[in-house]
Amino acid sequence: MSQEQQHVPVGTIALTFLAGAAVGAVVLALTTPKTGKELRGDIKNFGNRLGEKARELVDANEARA
Repeated sequence: MSQEQQHVPVGTIALTFLAGAAVGAVVLALTTPKTGKELRGDIKNFGNRLGEKARELVDANEARA
């Protein structure tokens, strides 16, 4: 490898992490014995929290620029 350091944008790392977390949460939700109504509520709440975290990360990244 060369001496140069390769920089990966923070947004790419954050997006990858969030995508992995989302996949894990969906697998967990689908394998947990709950009623359909409870499961839909959990997925909706998770989506809302994920959206809030994504907005926070975007805002933090824009503040750096």
